[in-house]
Amino acid sequence: MKKASDLFVECLEAEGCEYVFGIPGEENLDFLDSLSRSEKIQLVLTRHEQGAGFMAAVYGRLTGKTGVCVSTLGPGATNFTTSAAYAQLGGMPMLMITGQKPVKKSKQGRFQILDVVEMMGPITKYAVQVVASDNIPSRIREAYRIAEEEKPGATHIELPEDIADEHTAERPIPRSAVRRPVPEEKSIIQALEKIHAAKSPILVIGAGGNRKMTSKMLTKFVEKTGMPFVTTQLGKGVVDERSELFMGCAALSAGDYVHRAIDAADLIINVGHDVIEKPPFFMKPGGTEVIHVSYNTAMVDPVYFPQVEVIGDIGNAIWQLKNGVKKPEEAGWDFSRMMEIRKHHDAQILEGADDMRFPVYPQHAVAKIREAMPDDGMICLDNGVYKIWFARNYRARMPNTVLLDNALATMGAGLPSAMAAHLVYPDRKVLAICGDGGFMMNSQELETAVRLKMNIACLILNDNSYGMIRWKQANMGFKDWGLQYNNPDFVKYAESYGAIGHRVSSAGELPSILHTALNTPGVHLIDCPVDYSENDQILNTDIKKRSAAL
Repeated sequence: MKKASDLFVECLEAEGCEYVFGIPGEENLDFLDSLSRSEKIQLVLTRHEQGAGFMAAVYGRLTGKTGVCVSTLGPGATNFTTSAAYAQLGGMPMLMITGQKPVKKSKQGRFQILDVVEMMGPITKYAVQVVASDNIPSRIREAYRIAEEEKPGATHIELPEDIADEHTAERPIPRSAVRRPVPEEKSIIQALEKIHAAKSPILVIGAGGNRKMTSKMLTKFVEKTGMPFVTTQLGKGVVDERSELFMGCAALSAGDYVHRAIDAADLIINVGHDVIEKPPFFMKPGGTEVIHVSYNTAMVDPVYFPQVEVIGDIGNAIWQLKNGVKKPEEAGWDFSRMMEIRKHHDAQILEGADDMRFPVYPQHAVAKIREAMPDDGMICLDNGVYKIWFARNYRARMPNTVLLDNALATMGAGLPSAMAAHLVYPDRKVLAICGDGGFMMNSQELETAVRLKMNIACLILNDNSYGMIRWKQANMGFKDWGLQYNNPDFVKYAESYGAIGHRVSSAGELPSILHTALNTPGVHLIDCPVDYSENDQILNTDIKKRSAAL
């Protein structure tokens, strides 16, 4: 017989858990005691549950293994809700463990008690309370299975205080050997018939395509066919974006050059489409036909109703299509229209890259950060208007080297994302890119990064306002009002945590500061004033007007 909390930790170890992120409370003390004796799992004590949840989710995104985080009951558990939604919408496997008062008998009334399982139900794939210690192995195995199954997402287990203190003779349930189903041969044949009948097909890579094996297969498919490709924001880097066949990223909702390239196609091969992202194109009756390649059948929408669906493991599907597809000289495709659009797209991307104004022009910042980052360097974006500039202008060279959230699109995840990236890839250069608003939502995790002796940098694009909302406010013709504030001295703020602070005082200083921050051990914070004054004109007017003229 062993203590239930010991069994719980043993089950996590059997699943391959490496880290537990979070803040335990009184109701987790049995679990914490058991965790202290684990030789396989490291506790990453954070300063807010939300940051812990973001770290667990990004760990899951990068590894494909379930990230684990822990909180107490009540207020600790409610702080997990944003992280749960972030993982659920973004397709990141995560398990949240929350405590609870004794369920068999309690003398504290309803103090701090919420129905956390019911609360988590709508924003997770699986939420359950452990009501007997003998159930722990099956509940953990099920939570992991569901979290990692396509589409990955968030799961939740509530471990009440008295259950954690029980004793049981149960043992962990071993992980099963599982292979995803492969696409049915007839669907591959149907897809190939459409592809060979097309005159100018195009490949669109979405969130579900962002997997290691899928990246290799898509790269080989593009190399064999010479077929142009575009990405959604969550598909960035799946195929090297330095390719001459890269038409751009659908960072804007419509009217960009990338949309003109898609308009030039008479067939769209849509890989890993996920409705949580803004549609990269809109279908209409009698319009361009679509082949849907994904783990799951298409969620039909007034603007999305594909004619052919290839369902199963995406990597295998692309491998089968690659083996059966003709070479370009045999198929007779004509991509000249797309290539002409690409020239204009690439020329527009270069505009502003060498603009030395100060505060720093966003296009210039993107260009200098791309120069500073190695091929496998990772940028981890918080949420703000700069995300559009990086999605459009930053050429990702490898999968999962541009971590942005185009699903929940929450602020506050940039710094925790970078911290998780460093834990998974300690030898890579990692740069968090945050707006001043998003940074302050979880800035306290600087202490965690310093305490854990991480080597990361965080760039704050500082405009003393909620810039994304101001951009939308201007676009709607409203008065510029209600969205500006004052910031702390970020250099002193960083130093107060034991981090290294830098301030950019001219555009010319940015490259050297980036080099120092990325190549000097420690946690670095860079305060970089940014000029967003032309965002509305460029993104909402100029690009749409110029691309439409093509």
